[in-house]
Amino acid sequence: MKSKRYFNTTGFCMPERHYMVDPLRNQKIIFDLIEKTQYFTIHAPRQTGKTTLLHELAHRLNKEGNYISVVFSVESAGYRSITEETANLKIINSLYESCELFISKELWPKKSLADEKCSLQTYLNNWAGSQKKPIVLLLDEIDSLYDDVLVSVLRQLRNGFQGRPTHFPSTIALVGLRDVREYKTKVRPSEVSLGSGSPFNIKAESILLGTWTKEEIAELYSQHTKDTGQIFSKKVIDRIYELTGGQPWLVNAVANEIVEKILKSDYTKKITLAHAEEAKENLIARRDTHLDSLLDKLKEPRVKNIVSAIINGDSLVYDNFNDDLRYVIDLGIIRKEKYDIIFSNEIYREIIPRVLNFSMQENIREEGMTSCYIKPDAKLDMDKLLKAFQKFYRRNSEHWLERFDYKEAGHGLLLMAFLQRVINGGGRIDREMAVGRGRTDLTIEFAGETFVLELKLKRDSDSKEDGLDQISRYLDTLGMTKGYLILFEIKPSSIIPWETRVKWENVSHQNKKITVVEM
Repeated sequence: MKSKRYFNTTGFCMPERHYMVDPLRNQKIIFDLIEKTQYFTIHAPRQTGKTTLLHELAHRLNKEGNYISVVFSVESAGYRSITEETANLKIINSLYESCELFISKELWPKKSLADEKCSLQTYLNNWAGSQKKPIVLLLDEIDSLYDDVLVSVLRQLRNGFQGRPTHFPSTIALVGLRDVREYKTKVRPSEVSLGSGSPFNIKAESILLGTWTKEEIAELYSQHTKDTGQIFSKKVIDRIYELTGGQPWLVNAVANEIVEKILKSDYTKKITLAHAEEAKENLIARRDTHLDSLLDKLKEPRVKNIVSAIINGDSLVYDNFNDDLRYVIDLGIIRKEKYDIIFSNEIYREIIPRVLNFSMQENIREEGMTSCYIKPDAKLDMDKLLKAFQKFYRRNSEHWLERFDYKEAGHGLLLMAFLQRVINGGGRIDREMAVGRGRTDLTIEFAGETFVLELKLKRDSDSKEDGLDQISRYLDTLGMTKGYLILFEIKPSSIIPWETRVKWENVSHQNKKITVVEM
């Protein structure tokens, strides 16, 4: 029998239709803030459960009967050419229309006030004054607003704040992708501070919604098991956690891909680790809306700075490092892990380089034919492959790097593109990248063999020795004794000609056999 519920990958979750983890399970702070009549912000990347949380919160508050709570979006006013007057009307209409989903008719604000084109502040003032219970207003998509409209909305909320709870909403939560500090980037420089040191200086807390733990993923998947009998084993859950980093949309998307697409809703079939890997590849190849919206952010200069540094292993030393770093973390693209700054999960770590070097992959033709580099015993000839790349790099790199959007990370991305075309024929690449490492580590698995490649930019005379030390340590962690150090000269060929920069050398270092490939 087909399950009545399923893993949701579009829109907010509804308990009667979707498997879901209680979004309010760890949110005591929200209820404390509401009880104290505080204003606060909630931010998280797209499709991490913000709207689901808001709906559950409003319905719970209304059911308990101590508050009047409504969720509404201001996205209808989220374009640059709109006037403040028109934006006020659109926002008020959005609020009025959303009331039907959350509260009974007698609790609604008066529509007539909107017809008079009053301000949002006046509209909320009159609504709060007409009710016996305090109002909790959950305002979604706040960071869709621009310029004077955003300034106007924030100022009206700040001006009305002093009248709460009898003449203005008792609690207002502003919800969006970014923390309140980022609102400053959405207004003109002359309006950046809104007359204070913060664009919303009445907020008591800024709440970042986190990713799911393994235990929470297991709880979600156990609901499917209860409905269908089909089990996600601990090994499968552990692997899905590695792939997704607990990102809610990815957790649902991988499970949905396995259950409905790969196994075609046949609940008698066993879910295996191979299914999780296949689901990952399918999601990356298909680039669903979530992944596309994530990748669109890669075009932003401040995101590009961080992503390039991760791919190269560079340290981040530019002036606005902290703001950029926090911004990219807020977007969900990266995370901190102890002292490392890395991509948030394995799927992002895989898809970001693939997307960045996609045009390269498409234009690598004869050099990328897998059959050219396969030995008679069906094993990969890595030496032949890297020597072919040396020739390809000499002929094409300056042309490619000049036109490439991610110039700083272009050397490594070009090699990854070359390898990807070959490895797609029957193997896989695992990428290890983090800020400050000074290199990128690639582990390639093909036909039962493992190859370790370390990519490093040649910045000075010590780069080679540093690279040998680094790859030796990395090989130790893998229990291996053989690897490849790829050194990219960053100076142009007009300074260091190709005749002297292209080298191939086999060296012994710290009891390891290292092939040094320079170009």
